[in-house]
Amino acid sequence: MTETAAARKTVTVLFCDLAGSTELGEQLDPESLRTAMARWYAAMRAPLERHGGTVEKFIGDAVMAVFGVPQVHEDDALRAVRAALEMRDAAAELQLPIRIGINSGEVITGDVTTTLVTGDAVNTAKRLEQAARAGDILIGAGTRRLVENATKLVPADTVAAKGKRDPVEAWRVLGTIAGASPVARRLDAPLVGRLRELEELRGELDTAERDGTCRVVTVYGAAGVGKSRLAAEFLTQTRDRATVLTARCPPYGDGITFLPLTELLHSAGADPSMLEAAETGEEMFFAVRRLLEELAGERPLVACIEDVHWAQPTFLDLLEYVAGWSRAPMLLLCLARPELLDERPRWGGASLNLDPLTGAESGLLLDELGAEWPLPSEARERIANAAEGNPLFLEQMVAMLSDDGTAENVPPTIQALLAARLDRLEPIERSVVERAAVVGKEFWRGAVTELSPDAEQPQVSAALLSLVRKELVRPGESPFDGDDGFRFRHALIRDAAYAEIPKGLRADLHERFAGWLAAQAAEDELVGYHLEQAYLYRAELGTPDPALAERAGRLLAAAGQHACARDDMPAARSLLERALAIADLGEGRAEALRNLASALWATGELAEADVLVDQAVETAAQQGDEQQEWYARLERATRRRTTQAVEEDLPAVAMQAIQVFESHDDQLGLARAWGRLAIASLTSCRYADAGVQSEQALVHVRRTEDASEKARIVDILCSALLFGPQPAASAAARCRELLEASTNRVLEAGVRSALAGLEALQGRFAEARAEAAGAAAIYDELGLRLLRAGLAHVIASAELLAGDLAAAERELRLALEVFAAADARLVVRLTQARLAAVALEQGRLEDAEQLLTETEEVVDVSDVRILSACRQAGALVAAAHGRVDQGVELAHAAVDALAATDALVLRGDALAVLAGIEGTEPFEAIVLYEQKGAVAAIARLRTERAPT
Repeated sequence: MTETAAARKTVTVLFCDLAGSTELGEQLDPESLRTAMARWYAAMRAPLERHGGTVEKFIGDAVMAVFGVPQVHEDDALRAVRAALEMRDAAAELQLPIRIGINSGEVITGDVTTTLVTGDAVNTAKRLEQAARAGDILIGAGTRRLVENATKLVPADTVAAKGKRDPVEAWRVLGTIAGASPVARRLDAPLVGRLRELEELRGELDTAERDGTCRVVTVYGAAGVGKSRLAAEFLTQTRDRATVLTARCPPYGDGITFLPLTELLHSAGADPSMLEAAETGEEMFFAVRRLLEELAGERPLVACIEDVHWAQPTFLDLLEYVAGWSRAPMLLLCLARPELLDERPRWGGASLNLDPLTGAESGLLLDELGAEWPLPSEARERIANAAEGNPLFLEQMVAMLSDDGTAENVPPTIQALLAARLDRLEPIERSVVERAAVVGKEFWRGAVTELSPDAEQPQVSAALLSLVRKELVRPGESPFDGDDGFRFRHALIRDAAYAEIPKGLRADLHERFAGWLAAQAAEDELVGYHLEQAYLYRAELGTPDPALAERAGRLLAAAGQHACARDDMPAARSLLERALAIADLGEGRAEALRNLASALWATGELAEADVLVDQAVETAAQQGDEQQEWYARLERATRRRTTQAVEEDLPAVAMQAIQVFESHDDQLGLARAWGRLAIASLTSCRYADAGVQSEQALVHVRRTEDASEKARIVDILCSALLFGPQPAASAAARCRELLEASTNRVLEAGVRSALAGLEALQGRFAEARAEAAGAAAIYDELGLRLLRAGLAHVIASAELLAGDLAAAERELRLALEVFAAADARLVVRLTQARLAAVALEQGRLEDAEQLLTETEEVVDVSDVRILSACRQAGALVAAAHGRVDQGVELAHAAVDALAATDALVLRGDALAVLAGIEGTEPFEAIVLYEQKGAVAAIARLRTERAPT
C-alpha cells in the first residue's frame, strides 16, 4: 500500500442542474415535489453509473459525478459525454429540463477529506454548468481534446468564470459519432515498416486456405503501437481473395457480450436475429460456426476482431470454439493488448508481437505527418525521442504541436491511455512503479526498495518482475555493484506514473532518493537535482525549506562549475541559473555569478552576461573576497574590451590582478591575468606581445588542473601565431605541437581554427577546409556560438584566398547573425565591413554601401583591426563611385591604423587596397606577405593585378 491514500488523477467531472427548479417548487405540493425529485435522481443516477461514473453527491437540484474514480479509464471523458446525453433524454421524458457542464483535468482524490475529488477541474465544470442554458451540455477544453474525434461539437461563448483570470473556452455537445474512437488515428497514412508482420499474416491465410482449417492469429501490442494500422493494410490487400468481416469489442456497457458478434454478422450481411432461435449457448455457438463455415465455403474468410482484451469471457469461449471445431479456410485475426493474457493465460493460436517503430521508421512517419502539420527540426527531434517509436504517440504529439504550439507536454489522449493502464495494477505494483518514476526512466532495485515503506520492501523484487512481465518496464544496466537495473519501456509511462504522485509525497521521495544517491557517491548534479525538486514542490505547497534550498543550490553550483570546466556551457548555464534561483550560496555566490556570465557569453547572451559579471564584482567586494573580486574584474574588463567602444583599461586591470594573485600565490589567477593581458595585445594587433604573454600564462596554468583555462590561453596563443609576425610554416608547426598534447576538445578546436588560417595562407586549401570543418563540428556540438562565429571569419579569409567569394560571404553572414543576436556591436561592425568588401568584389555596390553605412559609427576604438577594416571598406566604396581622393584618404587611414602593429597580413591587406586605388604596384604589401610566408595572398594579389 502507498504511504497515503491521496493520489493525483486526471478525471472528468460532470455537474448537472435542474433548470427552473425554483419555479417547480412553487408549482408543486412538497410531497409531489419530493416524488418528482426522487424520480429525477434515479433517472440521473442510472446513466451515470451505467457509463462508469461515480456519483459524489446530490445536493438539492444538482448532481456531481466523477469519471475516473475509483478507476481511471482511457475513455472517461467520452463516457461522461455519453452519460450526459442519456441524462438529457431521461430528463426530457420526465419533462424536467436540465443543464450540464463537463470538464477534464487533474485533481487530488482519496485524501480522506469530505469530498471525493478537489481541484480546478471541479470548479470549472461547475462554472460551465452554471453558464449552460436549459437542455445544453457544455464541455471545457480539457474534455474537448479527449472526445472531439467521437462527438459532434459546436463552439459556445466563452464563460467568464468567477475566480478565474481568463475566460473558459466552451463547446456545446450535439451528439456522439457511432463507432468512432475518441482518439483520432491516421489509418490513411502509408504503412511504415511492418513488412515482416504483413508477410506472416499472409502466410497464415495461405495455410488456412491450403489446409482448409481455421487459423487464429493474435496481434499483441501496447495501445497505439499500430495494431489497427497493420490490420487495415492486411485487410486491404486480402479483400480481392477473401471475404472480410470486422468487429470491435467495446470496453463496457449493457449487453456487450455478443455485440462484436452482432457486428460480424452485420458485416457479413446476415440477420443477427438468427441467433435468437438458439435456446442454449451450445446451439448459438454451433449456429455461428455453421454461418462462418458457409461464408468460408465460397472463398477464404478473414474475421478481424479489435480490442479483444476487452472481450467478455463468453465471447472468448466462442472464438476458441470456432477455432477448435471449424474445418473451413478462415483466419480469425485478433488485435489485443498484452493484458489479454492476464485474463486468458492459455489463449491459443499464433501470436505476433508488435514492437515500436525504429528510429528510421519513425522519421518516415514524421515525414508523412509533417506534410500536413509543419514540424520545426527541434520539435521533430523532441517528438521522436519522446514517442519512442509508438505511432499513436507520434501522431498525437504532432497534432498537439499544431493545436497548441508545444510538444513539451504529454497529450491528454496519451495521458488517459497510460493512466488507465497504470490504474489496473495491483497496489504493490502501483507503489513500486511510482517510486521508480521518481528515480527516472532508468532506475535500480536498491533505490526503489529504499523509497518503499518498510512493509513493502520485501515485495519489491517480485513486483518488478511482474512489471517486466506486463511490459511496463524492462531489465537494464546498473552502475551499482550487486544491484539490478531496470528502465521503463517508454518514457511516457514514467511520466504518467510520476504525474499521479501527490506533490507532497514527491518532495519526500526526491529528498530520500537524494540521500540514497549521496550514499552511493553519485555526481553532484544528480543529487542536487533531486534536492531541488524536493524544495520546489514544498515551496509550491507553501512550506519552503531554506536549508534544503541551500543544499540543493550548492550542489547545482558545483556541478555548474564542473560543466564550465569541461566547456559544456549550455549545461553550465542551466545548472548555475537553477542554483542561483533557489539559494544565496554564501561565499560561493560571486564565483557562481561569474561562471554563469562566462556560460552566457559563450552561448551568445552578452547583455545578460555583462549584468551578471557586474553583480559578481559587487558581491565579491561586499564579502571581502579579494581573489574572487579580481577574477570578476578581469572578466568584466575583457568582455568590455571586445564588445564596447568605451571600455575599461584591460592592461591596467590585468597588471593589478597579477599583483593580487601573486600575493596569494594563485596560479590559476595568474594564468588568467596573463591571458587577459594577451587579449588586450591581440585587440591592439600587437601579436608578438600576445604570444609572449600567453606563453607566460601557459606556464602558470600548467601548475593547475584547469583544462578549460588552458584551452582559452592556447586559443589566444594560436590567434597570435595566425595573425602575428611568425612565419606561417613555423607558426603551424607550433600549433601542431599544442594539438599533440591536447585532450581538451575546445583546445583542439581553437588550434584547428588557427591551422585552417595558416594552411590557407600557404595555399593548402584542402587541408585548411578539413581543419575548419573539424573545429566547426566541435563548436556546434558544444553550443559555443561565439567561438563558431569567430571561426567563420577565419574560414572567410581562407575562402577569399581560394577565390570562393560565395563561401566567404556565407561564413560572414553566419558570423553577422550570431554577433548581431548577441549585441556584440564592435564585432558586428568588423563583420559588416568585411561583408561590404566581399559584396563589392562581386560587383554589388549597392549592397556594399548598405552594409557600410552602419560601420560609420566606428571612430575612436582601441581595436585597430576593426578600425582598419572599416576604413578599407569605405575606401573601396568611394573608389567605386569615382571618388578617388576620398578613397585614397580612407585607405591611408586604414594603413595608418595598423602601422604600429606587427599584423603582417592585415597590414599587407591594407597596403594592397591603397595601392589598388592609387594605381601603384603593391610592393610593400608583397614584402609583408613574404615575411609571413603567405604565398596564397601574394598569388591572389598578382592575379588581381594581372592584365585582362
